[in-house]
Amino acid sequence: MPFVIAAPCIADYSCVESCPVGCIHPSPDDPEFDRVEQLFIDPDTCSGCGACVAACPIDAVFDADRLPARWKAYEQINRDYFTGGLK
Repeated sequence: MPFVIAAPCIADYSCVESCPVGCIHPSPDDPEFDRVEQLFIDPDTCSGCGACVAACPIDAVFDADRLPARWKAYEQINRDYFTGGLK
């Protein structure tokens, strides 16, 4: 998984707009957008470009290899969102 969105996420969709491969969900058009507390990166779709890191206004996106220990669980949380574990 190249990048992970962690706890500080405020569901500001600037990262969604910056992603060239559309791997960040839910987008503002998705029905669950208003119900989630954060956004998620699809590990199978992420190209690893890092555009989301630069776009995040609160530094909530991390390279998975540099994910702070206190937010390590978010690697699985992001994955679970796309495998149905959180929906």
